[in-house]
Amino acid sequence: MKSKKEKKKGFRILPRFSGGTRKGRAKGMEQEEKEVLTETPEPDAEEAVQEENGQSTDEANEAEAKELTPEELKAALEKAIAERDEYLDLAQRQKAEFANYKRRTEGIRREAMDESRRDTVNDFLPVLDNLERALEAADEESPLKNGIEMVLRQMLDTLTKLGVETIDPLGDLFDANEMNAVLQGTEDEGEPGTVCQVLQKGYKAGNHVIRHAMVKGVAGESPFT
Repeated sequence: MKSKKEKKKGFRILPRFSGGTRKGRAKGMEQEEKEVLTETPEPDAEEAVQEENGQSTDEANEAEAKELTPEELKAALEKAIAERDEYLDLAQRQKAEFANYKRRTEGIRREAMDESRRDTVNDFLPVLDNLERALEAADEESPLKNGIEMVLRQMLDTLTKLGVETIDPLGDLFDANEMNAVLQGTEDEGEPGTVCQVLQKGYKAGNHVIRHAMVKGVAGESPFT
């Protein structure tokens, strides 16, 4: 069994100079200090931890590198394909729903704009009627007639740019979708079922009637409604 002196790693025991002169004792102490400075250093604790971690990493890599069986590979592949198809189907459905939402909102926005435009035009129609009445009542030699004609033409051009059309069905067959018959004429005034007089013009924008034309029609096979 080793003694305690032999277990001390990196140390060499030097005899102490208990006797002799002061100079001899000092020399002995100096030699002992040199031996202590040249002792073998113990392994650093941090290096030991790194070495232990390195061994753990190697073991983990060996476990990951374990080869899968063909059945396990097939099952993993089928699972990945199923997840891919599920995510793809979800993305396509979300895309379709967004496209439908975009079309709906665009249609609602367009319809709201058209309705607002029709309401605005409807508010200006009484002004347009008064201009037409003033033009009919104006004297041919009146200097105001040219001014009224200019304003009326400018307003009609503006309505045309807004997509508004005039319903002036004199001589046309009666159409209840665009006309209101308020008077009934005789056969002497026109063909049966036609409009013989326009009391008030109508206006429409596309398929939407802003105001029905007020007419007088000749009775015929198709009665006025």
